[in-house]
Amino acid sequence: MFRLLMIIISIFLIHSSWPYIKNELNHTSLTQSLSDLNTLKDTPEVKNTIQNISGDIQDALKQLGVLSDDSAQQNQPSSESNKPSKVELDTPAQQEFSIFNIELGDPKDDVIENLGNPLRSTMNEYGTTWNTYHDHYQNFFMVMYDKDNKVAGLYTDQDLIASRNGIKLGAAKEIVSNLLGSPLTSIQKGLVLYKLPEEEDYDIFLRENTYVTVFYDKHEENTVTAVQLISKDMENKKIDFYTKPTAQLKEGFEYQLFDLTNAARVEHQLPALTWDEHVQVTARKHSTDMADNNYFNHTNLKGQSPFDRMAADDIVYQLAGENLAYGQLSSIFAHEGLMNSLGHRENILREGYEYLGVGVAFNGQSQPYYTENFYAK
Repeated sequence: MFRLLMIIISIFLIHSSWPYIKNELNHTSLTQSLSDLNTLKDTPEVKNTIQNISGDIQDALKQLGVLSDDSAQQNQPSSESNKPSKVELDTPAQQEFSIFNIELGDPKDDVIENLGNPLRSTMNEYGTTWNTYHDHYQNFFMVMYDKDNKVAGLYTDQDLIASRNGIKLGAAKEIVSNLLGSPLTSIQKGLVLYKLPEEEDYDIFLRENTYVTVFYDKHEENTVTAVQLISKDMENKKIDFYTKPTAQLKEGFEYQLFDLTNAARVEHQLPALTWDEHVQVTARKHSTDMADNNYFNHTNLKGQSPFDRMAADDIVYQLAGENLAYGQLSSIFAHEGLMNSLGHRENILREGYEYLGVGVAFNGQSQPYYTENFYAK
């Protein structure tokens, strides 16, 4: 055993000293032999063997007290190094709220100059686009602009919210109510007064010409989980409660729900999912079927489950699941509602999933149906 240990240590020392040995012998008659040996050393099989031996030796030396954990980890990549630096949030200068230090009314040119171009721009229910920014879904937020190229909408579900009154991510619902007063119970659209749903997990306030929607997480003691800011002018230009559907709006809702799902996963220390066009077709077909045939169920009118539909579309999976939503004004409202529904939340935050496809369709009243299909191979 001792002899074997000495051989292993010798191999480890030769591997560690290789650059020095090679340099010393570089101009000798052994150069060609060393070159051949170096080629062998760099083959995957040999490298893996050396790395395994190195790890075993480090473990043994740590047990003997010769090598500390800090020494062994000096050359190991740290997951913390992949995290973007925390954003220093300033108190808003002009508005009551800001997101990522951006306020409604800020010029688009300033946002682009500071942050560059968005990672994605997709059509939203206001007839303009949500422009999405994030760093691997960390520091995630969306911004929209009006016809004068001024910021007219903002959203985030991460710790990027600042306010003059102290409301921020994680604030209790009672604090929000005490500071902002009673939420709206209706909203005017043209000549029609639309009554807002009661007992929802969000409140809408009209503050300083801004519609402030505060979303709460009932699974986190009804604390603030997201905020949407829409200028009054932008909201007033949206004439109907539901936006007339277009192909661009359908696609926009799909990608927005995908990004929102990934932002939530990353916020809960889970890996982001990969967009899958194959299963997106399955999801969109189910949304279309529900919208066309006026039903809302995981089982379609042919008796097919989500797993039957995926199998029929030749999707091979080891783990799969489906989320459905219906009637919400946008993907933001759909996502926040799904996060407050325990079964849907579990799908969004399930560790084993790898892929996600989102399909959206609209019924004759312009109400959207959302289908999320998750799976892992």
